[in-house]
Amino acid sequence: MFVRTASERDLETIKALLAETWHATYDAIYGVERVDEITAEWHSLASLKARLARPSSEFLVADDGKKIAGMAFAAATSDGKVLVMHQLYVRPGNQRAGIGRMLLDEVEQSFPEARTMRVEVEEANAQALAFYAASGFVRAGETANCGAEQSGIPALIFEKKLG
Repeated sequence: MFVRTASERDLETIKALLAETWHATYDAIYGVERVDEITAEWHSLASLKARLARPSSEFLVADDGKKIAGMAFAAATSDGKVLVMHQLYVRPGNQRAGIGRMLLDEVEQSFPEARTMRVEVEEANAQALAFYAASGFVRAGETANCGAEQSGIPALIFEKKLG
């Protein structure tokens, strides 16, 4: 498995990966219908394509040459000191194999000027909470609108000091 920059030709596969991962992770929390709504909006091809062009960002995939097993998208704030991990997902069948760690490490290395990395995590997502805690993140707050303004999805905010 290797990590590389995502391209437009990867977007259909990334969209499917996100739908599969979101359903496996969030159906029990939000219900299938709500997960379908969120993935249709947040993980549409247009939304993913916009990420490819976003300045001061990195859109990565974990690829073994045959399939994409994971993805990550992060962007720096305007001053470049804070890095926000917007997405880091690994296919359910590929989890616990070091792919999330590979993606996280590559994101960190891609932003040498960043001093803090921030991520929002659904409180009921125990696996993600454990991953980020094991990766050096500590709780820094909470939000009522994870992922998008007015999403109504509460989440915990975690931060990790970099550099």
